[in-house]
Amino acid sequence: MAEAQIRRALDSEAEAISGLVVQTLRLSNARDYPPAVIDRVAANFDAAAVRELMATREVFVALDGARVVATASLAGDVLRSVFVLPEMQGRGLGKALMKHVEGVARAAGVGQLRVPASLTAVPFYTALGYAVVREVVDGDERTLVMARQL
Repeated sequence: MAEAQIRRALDSEAEAISGLVVQTLRLSNARDYPPAVIDRVAANFDAAAVRELMATREVFVALDGARVVATASLAGDVLRSVFVLPEMQGRGLGKALMKHVEGVARAAGVGQLRVPASLTAVPFYTALGYAVVREVVDGDERTLVMARQL
């Protein structure tokens, strides 16, 4: 794949980001979480919610041409909402997006980046040098907080 363009998300991309996140949850995360958890998490990423997140976090997108194919956000020293369209996974997009966001965090003086990782994403973050710090269980939803020195 050609080098993806990675940049700050535009307000006009909230709908595309919402669709990307919900599709990825329903396809990639469904093997690790029951439907009720997927539905609950997906409900937090409608276009209006994404616009609200964009007001409080730095939201980034990776583009394939003009199409939004991956997203991640940064809130201080916490990396959140890293999603790559299922059909685009395994092509280095997530890694490139992570490198970009880590660079932004480092430039802002962040020494250690934390990420609340879904069970699905743990192998991805582990391969990038993140280690599990603690487990978080919220009812039937289980995530692992991972961290890496920058």
